[in-house]
Amino acid sequence: MCGRYTIWLNGGEDAEELREIMNELRRKAPDAAAAIKSGEIAPGDLAPVIAPNRLRVPAAFAMRWGYRLSGGKLVFNARSETALEKPLFRDGMLNRRCLAPAGSYFEWETRGREKIRYSIRPAGQPVTYMAGVYRIEDGAPAFVLLTREPAESIAFIHDRMPVILPDSARSAWLDARNDARDVLKAALTDVTFAIA
Repeated sequence: MCGRYTIWLNGGEDAEELREIMNELRRKAPDAAAAIKSGEIAPGDLAPVIAPNRLRVPAAFAMRWGYRLSGGKLVFNARSETALEKPLFRDGMLNRRCLAPAGSYFEWETRGREKIRYSIRPAGQPVTYMAGVYRIEDGAPAFVLLTREPAESIAFIHDRMPVILPDSARSAWLDARNDARDVLKAALTDVTFAIA
């Protein structure tokens, strides 16, 4: 289950592509863009996200990571296998899909009492696009990341991983006219991951 990821806005391999996303955000929502931090993104943080605008064109938005439930609990991941069946995520799967760009994501391996943190991304890809869904809460957008069973090469770390979409499936994911289940079949699984 993805509980942290990175975006490096001031350097690093992912900086150029993320800089373009942030420049778009600064033009249309300067206050929101200013609230996005560089580095590690945690649930509850504001993050840059790609989602369709009113014209169904992919655009950059600032969204909070996590749905707030009554009682204040924050839900920040959804199982891709069952999201369509869950009332909390169904509308997002059908109508409100997004992509969260990241330099890498973190996962923790548990060895007895020890927890080992890994930074993971598909090798050769400076920016990883994780599939998500969003909703509007108190007038502002919030998103959750979809998870899946892990690729075999990283299953020793954790029993879940974010759904990572290749370039060929990103536009299809953002277009709600496409069946979410069909698009998710294109998720990256048999790739080489860079693990640090």
